[in-house]
Amino acid sequence: MDFNDTTPFAAPFSELDNPRLEFVMEVRLTFPEVFTIAPHPNGGMRSAVLVSGGTFEGPKLKGRAIPGSGGDYAYFRPDDVAVFDARYLLEEEDGTVILLNNKGFLWGRRPDTMARLRDWAFNNGPPVPHEDYYLRGNPTFECPVGKHDWLTKHVFIGVGERRSDGNLLKYYALV
Repeated sequence: MDFNDTTPFAAPFSELDNPRLEFVMEVRLTFPEVFTIAPHPNGGMRSAVLVSGGTFEGPKLKGRAIPGSGGDYAYFRPDDVAVFDARYLLEEEDGTVILLNNKGFLWGRRPDTMARLRDWAFNNGPPVPHEDYYLRGNPTFECPVGKHDWLTKHVFIGVGERRSDGNLLKYYALV
C-alpha cells in the first residue's frame, strides 16, 4: 500500500455493485472522566468525555492521541440512540498533526442495552458485550498537504467497541 500514489490502496477499487473497504488504522482512546448535562432541554442527555491519551496504528500510520486535544460530545436522544460527535488530534510518529472528526451512532441491539452501557460508563457497572450494541462512525480527517493528505481524499467508516476506560475504533477506507 503506497498512500502517496494516485492509487493508494492495495484492494481493488469499488465498483457500483461491489463497494470495497480497506483497513486503515486502529485507534485506542482513553477517557476515564465523563461529564453529563441532564436532563437536557431537548430531552435525553448530553455527555462529554475528554481524551486523556491513546494510540493509533495501521499499515501506513502510527502515533498517539494528543491528551487534552478534544473529546466526544455525545447526545443521548430520547429514543435511546447516542449521536456522537468526536473531535481530537492525532500525532503521527513523524510529527504530523491530524485532526480526526468522527460522527456516528451508538444504540442497543436489545431493549436494556443502553441502560447497561450508561451504567458501565457512568457508574462503573459491568461491561456490556460488543454484540449487544451498534457503534459506527463516519470519520473525516484534516492534515497538512504531504505524506498523509490521502486521509483528506477518501470516505471512511469506523466500527467501535466500548472499553472500560475508553474506546477501540477500527477505521476502513472505501476504495
